[in-house]
Amino acid sequence: MEECQKEKHRALCNCTYEPCSRKLKCCECIHYHRRNSELPACFFNAEVESTYDRSISAFIRMHKR
Repeated sequence: MEECQKEKHRALCNCTYEPCSRKLKCCECIHYHRRNSELPACFFNAEVESTYDRSISAFIRMHKR
């Protein structure tokens, strides 16, 4: 498997949670949030992402605005 290209992901990752060990590691991030019935930060706009509420219901509320 090809090595993760973190620099390539930098433009796509909008996660503002600083102590996150999965930042720029998309595969790890997706699997982590999926296990928790959540979505990664990159699914949310800046306003909702800053709440750190990664729930599917937060995603749906964001799109109902």
